Amino acid sequence: MPEIGIGILGGGYMGKAHAVAMSAVGAVFGTTLRPRLEMVSASSHASAEKYRAAYGFQRAARDWQELVADPKVEAIVIASPQSTHRAVAEAAFALNKPVLCEKPMGATLEDSEAMVAAAEKSGCVNMVAYNYIRTPASQYARKLIQDGVIGDVTWFRGEHTEDFYADPQAPATWRTDGDANGTMGDLAPHMINAALALIGPVSSLMAEVERVHENRPGGMVTNDDHAQMMVRFQSGAMGHMYFSRIATGRKMGYAYEISGTKGAIRFDQEDQNALWLYRMEDAEAERGFRKILTGPAHPDYLPFCQGPGHGTGYQDQIIIEAKDFLEAIAKGKPSWPTFRDGLDVKRVVEAAMTSSRTKSWQSVLSK
Repeated sequence: MPEIGIGILGGGYMGKAHAVAMSAVGAVFGTTLRPRLEMVSASSHASAEKYRAAYGFQRAARDWQELVADPKVEAIVIASPQSTHRAVAEAAFALNKPVLCEKPMGATLEDSEAMVAAAEKSGCVNMVAYNYIRTPASQYARKLIQDGVIGDVTWFRGEHTEDFYADPQAPATWRTDGDANGTMGDLAPHMINAALALIGPVSSLMAEVERVHENRPGGMVTNDDHAQMMVRFQSGAMGHMYFSRIATGRKMGYAYEISGTKGAIRFDQEDQNALWLYRMEDAEAERGFRKILTGPAHPDYLPFCQGPGHGTGYQDQIIIEAKDFLEAIAKGKPSWPTFRDGLDVKRVVEAAMTSSRTKSWQSVLSK
C-alpha cells in the first residue's frame, strides 16, 4: 500500500484526535493511501517533542513553517488556533500540498476568502473538518431528505448547545476573548454546516447575539455566550437555530428537527447512534416517530462494527473524516465540505453578527 506523510499542526484536543484517526483509518477502512505520522508542530519545540513521543510521529518540528516545508510531509492537517489557519494553508497550497483544516476556516471572513482563493488556485484537495455531520445517523438523515422520504422540507430547527460556561464563576480563559472564540465562532459553525448540508443554502436571516456574563474571575468577557437566528432557506423553508455555551445541562446538544410534507426527522448528538423518523404514509393507528438504531446498513458504520445498535463514537467521526480526506487525495477529487463550503458557513456567521448589530434582516450573499 502506498504511504503518505502526514503533518499535523497542533497536538492538543483536536491534534490528538487527528493523530489517532490517521493511525487507525487504514485498518478501519482499508484506504488506498496509508498515512504515516511524519511530523507534528506545536507552540514550542518542547511541546511538539512531547506530542511526537505520545502519538507516534517520526519527528517534531521547531515551528509550523518547518513542518509545511518538509518534503516528507505530503499532506497537512491544521489543528492549531484560527489565527494561524490562513498563513499555514497558503504556505501549504503554494507547495501543492493537500490541506484538512479544522473549523472554522479562518479567524475572519477575509481570511476564509483568501484561503478559498489559494486552494482553488493550487487545485489541491482541500477540506474543512466538520465531523458531527459525518455520524452514520446524520449521513442517513441527509440521504432520506435527498431521496424525498419526508417530502418537501418546510421547517428546520437546529441547535448546538453546551454548558461549559453555564457557571458564572467559571474563570476567564482564551475562550472568553475575541469573536473567533465565542459561541458564534466556536459552536455555531457546526450547526450552520449541518443546516446547509441537510436543507441547502440560507438566503436571509435575523439574529440576536448576546453576552450574558460580562465578567468572570480573572477578566472581562469580550465575546458572545449564546445566539439565536430565524432563517429563510433558498428552498423556501423556514428555520430557527440556537447556539449556546451556557445551556445548563447540555453536554453535546448538537440536535435538529426537520419537518416535511410527507414526514419528519429528529436527531440529538447526545444519542448519536439513533435517528427518529416519522412517515405520514404509515397507518393512522401506527403513525408516530420510530427510533432507528444505526447499524451496518447505514453509511460508514460497517467498517467499525458488524453489530447493529452497538454504536460509533466521537473518535470514529474523525476517522471517517480522515478516510474522506485520504480518498479525495487518492482520487484527486474534492471531498465535501471543501474550503468553499466552509466559506458558505462563514458568510452565514458574518451575516448573523451584522444582523445582531443592526437589528435587521440580512441577506446571505455568496460569490
